[in-house]
Amino acid sequence: MVKFALQLKANLENITRLRPLGDDFRWFLKLKCGNCGEVSDKWQYITLMDSVPLKGGRGSASMVQKCKLCSRENSIDILGPSMQPYNAEDSERFKTIVEFECRGLEPVDFQPQAGFAAEGAETGTPFNDINLQEKDWTDYDEKAKESVGVYEVTHQFKKC
Repeated sequence: MVKFALQLKANLENITRLRPLGDDFRWFLKLKCGNCGEVSDKWQYITLMDSVPLKGGRGSASMVQKCKLCSRENSIDILGPSMQPYNAEDSERFKTIVEFECRGLEPVDFQPQAGFAAEGAETGTPFNDINLQEKDWTDYDEKAKESVGVYEVTHQFKKC
C-alpha cells in the first residue's frame, strides 16, 4: 500500500480556498498498473462516496479494478481527511490538495474538471461552479468590483 499526494499549482487572482465541492466530486485520473506498467487509455473517476469492498474482507476502497493486461486486482482510495484547499498564499506553488492510498496502482495523470469552489479573497463571495478543464477560469466579484480567476493550473503526483 502506497500513498500518493496530488499537488496543485495555479495562479489565483482575488480568490482563495479553491477546493473540490462535495463528496460526489469526481477526481479524473489515469492509472498505471504497478505489476505490468499498463496505463489506462481513458480517464477514470473516483469519488469519496464510492466504496467497494476489497477481496478477503480487507476493508474497502473508492475503486477496485482488474488490470486489462495482467488481470491483477488493484485498488485506489481517496483519503478524505487529507483534502486541503488551495489558498491565495499558495498561489504559484505546488501544494498537496488530496492523497490517495493505492494498492497495485499509481496515478499518473489528473484532469481537473467541474465541481471546484472558491471564495473572494477580500469579500468571501462564494464561487461554487468552477470548471478547470481548460486550466483557466474567470469570473467577476460584484462585491469587490474586481475580476477573479484561476490561471495556469498544473499538477504533479508525489509519493508520500
